[in-house]
Amino acid sequence: MDYKQLMVSWIEEGTLNIPQLLLTNYHTLGLNESEFVLLLHIYGQIEKGNYFPTPEELSEHMSISSEYCSSTLRKLMQHQFLAIEEGSSPEGILFERYSLAPLWEKLADFVIQASKMKKMQKSMEEEADIYSIFEQEFGRPLSPLECETLAMWLDQDEHNSTIIKAALREAVISGKLNFRYIDRILFEWKKNGVKTIEDARNQSQKFRPHQKPTARHDDDMPKRKSVPFYNWLEQ
Repeated sequence: MDYKQLMVSWIEEGTLNIPQLLLTNYHTLGLNESEFVLLLHIYGQIEKGNYFPTPEELSEHMSISSEYCSSTLRKLMQHQFLAIEEGSSPEGILFERYSLAPLWEKLADFVIQASKMKKMQKSMEEEADIYSIFEQEFGRPLSPLECETLAMWLDQDEHNSTIIKAALREAVISGKLNFRYIDRILFEWKKNGVKTIEDARNQSQKFRPHQKPTARHDDDMPKRKSVPFYNWLEQ
């Protein structure tokens, strides 16, 4: 056996790059194993330059008949996994070819939808977390009106949960733990273009006057550091 010639034959056959996303999610897209493998064979034939393989050519490499292959091809086109395009050669000869563009578009839609679902799930988890944080700070369950206000900050005013937490912290530091005060902080931050936690920190430092801790001479009393206070309601 001429092993060198065998290696050359293997190389000349080429390789087929299959997207990992397609390999792991073809069933989610609605393809069964026979349909998936048939699409791979069409893909392989196109890569070799055979743009319109016949059902007979495709079934030769599968365990299905040419008749079943033909019906599967029709099904794939009906469900928009495969398309037939018309083209012309430089000589002006018209021809038909298979296109896998519909399959790639479905895979792209799947990736986009999966990404949106992941973001939505993360957002829901963050919203549930922020309700819990507010209840911990207030030391009680939130009232229906407070829950509605919190939902409005997230949905209508489009504040992200990080900024809302920062406004809550600002209210705690200022000793004014109520929704009206937090709402005013968020209003001022949005007006001044605050979008990140760093922006919020800079905004607070800009408006809160720097106060020195008040010295105490009573040795029996513990020394406590005073917190600079800024009344956002007076903005």
